[in-house]
Amino acid sequence: MTPTLLNVPSTFVMSAVRQVSEGDLAAARAQMGFSLAWHIVVACLGVGLPALTLLAEWYGIRTGDPAHRLLARRWARAMGVLFAVGAVSGTILSFEMGLLWPGLMGRFGQVIGLPFALEGIAFFVEAIFLGIYLYAWDRLSPRRHLLTGLPIVIAGTASAFFVVCANAWMNQPRGFTLRHGKVVAVDPWAAMLNPASPPETVHMILAAFMVASFLTAAVYAVAMLRGRRDTYHRAGFFIPFSLGALVTPFQLFVGDWAARFLAYYQPTKLAGIEGVYRTGSHVPLTIGGIAGSDGLKYGLEIPDGLSLLVGYSPGTVVKGLDRVPAAQRPPVTGVHWAFDLMVGIGFFLLAMGVWLLGLWWRRRTGGELPLPRLFLMLAAVGGPAAVVALECGWTVTELGRQPWIVWGVMSVRDAVNPAPGLMTGLWLVLLVYAAMTVATVYVLRRLARGTPVPRAPQEEDVTTYRVV
Repeated sequence: MTPTLLNVPSTFVMSAVRQVSEGDLAAARAQMGFSLAWHIVVACLGVGLPALTLLAEWYGIRTGDPAHRLLARRWARAMGVLFAVGAVSGTILSFEMGLLWPGLMGRFGQVIGLPFALEGIAFFVEAIFLGIYLYAWDRLSPRRHLLTGLPIVIAGTASAFFVVCANAWMNQPRGFTLRHGKVVAVDPWAAMLNPASPPETVHMILAAFMVASFLTAAVYAVAMLRGRRDTYHRAGFFIPFSLGALVTPFQLFVGDWAARFLAYYQPTKLAGIEGVYRTGSHVPLTIGGIAGSDGLKYGLEIPDGLSLLVGYSPGTVVKGLDRVPAAQRPPVTGVHWAFDLMVGIGFFLLAMGVWLLGLWWRRRTGGELPLPRLFLMLAAVGGPAAVVALECGWTVTELGRQPWIVWGVMSVRDAVNPAPGLMTGLWLVLLVYAAMTVATVYVLRRLARGTPVPRAPQEEDVTTYRVV
């Protein structure tokens, strides 16, 4: 159900008289942006790391290799820590939604409440089976224990799906009618399953697996650079890196799908991403550059590139920023550079996957697969690079929607809490997240370097393995 806008202003259709200082508005945006940027990394690890753990455990059961089973046990312990930290940061975000943006939640809470409720159910399912998985290693048969991990992967992926559906609604609001400024005729399912949900959810879930895979592989790449080339560390590298390399090509296709979606549903955002100021055909694709008064300057232009990407023809018309007032345009330079950096890192990770495939092809007759030192150095960089690409993607999604919090319906200014003192909350949140970061890193390092995990008798020969 498409929202019907009746008897409302045409500029900011949910406008209200809200006295908000620029400082408090900036503080609210900074606090929410920082909280999301921190949480999204942990959330991605929560989606991808269980799958990696199950892969390692499955291979250990299948081959009887104790190194893989020990690897799965240690990843499971890290998984438990990250789940707890993610629960804390997710709870902070849920409070921030109500405290910082009462205009949004008060007006549209009934519209977007369904995906948050379903995400809560998925969270509890994940928590229950995570507890079973962590404490049943020596109480269930190996195959039954492996099966208890499957609901963790499914529930974690479902949680990501439901949360991103809520964000997708902010980009494509559906499932309600506005009558004289009031929300009526609410259809929560139509709101959740809006046109932006398919590309956004698939793009985010694949990104989660990429981040978890390449970031985990980077840890073991560093260890291998330090000379630890035993079975344990090689498995710790190959399992996540192979999964990340497998997902990357699909992510590039999904990213192209998402960009074409913007061309039809959010042309202003696409115009901001690509720095298109004037509507027309034969629009070039510009890499880099700085936004000027009438276009990007100092960038590398590919003639007709954007028109070809959008409609497979140089004559495809691309809508520009000239179609909307200046006050409704996103900040072009920031969005454009974030998008270019995300795409560039995506192709870098794709090249790394192709390189690994080439190494495997050369050694397909058997023997240990050699990993050149340069490859391992770039793989170590690939983990943080995947995180940067993730943050850039969310920057494009959120900053590219500005000045709207709900696309075409409510502005960010009209949603923010008008109460003073939001800057104090920002500093408090920064302190809390700094403490959580230090505590999380400390605990994970203790898990890696501390007392070995309990192990079955057949795993005695790997007691000296240590994670870097």
